[in-house]
Amino acid sequence: MLAYIVVLFLTLRDIRIYRRTGLASYRKGAFKGLIASTVVLLGVLLTSIFPNPGLLVVFIGLFINRKGIREKVFRDAGTTDRLLGKTDI
Repeated sequence: MLAYIVVLFLTLRDIRIYRRTGLASYRKGAFKGLIASTVVLLGVLLTSIFPNPGLLVVFIGLFINRKGIREKVFRDAGTTDRLLGKTDI
């Protein structure tokens, strides 16, 4: 469940940054995050019945969620601002 929460959090952060900046790389990251969160949720539900295949599906979802190269949107932002998706642009 923790993996699912983290994927959703990062997806929501990407959506917030995309809405503020309009950069295509964050839109692509948000789409990948939505797909990954669906796969991770399927893996979480499968884990209660079949633990090993369920965890494999969760790891596949985390692999899908990996992000590509992004533009610099943080210049002087601190850790909290980066975590919440506040941009300098």
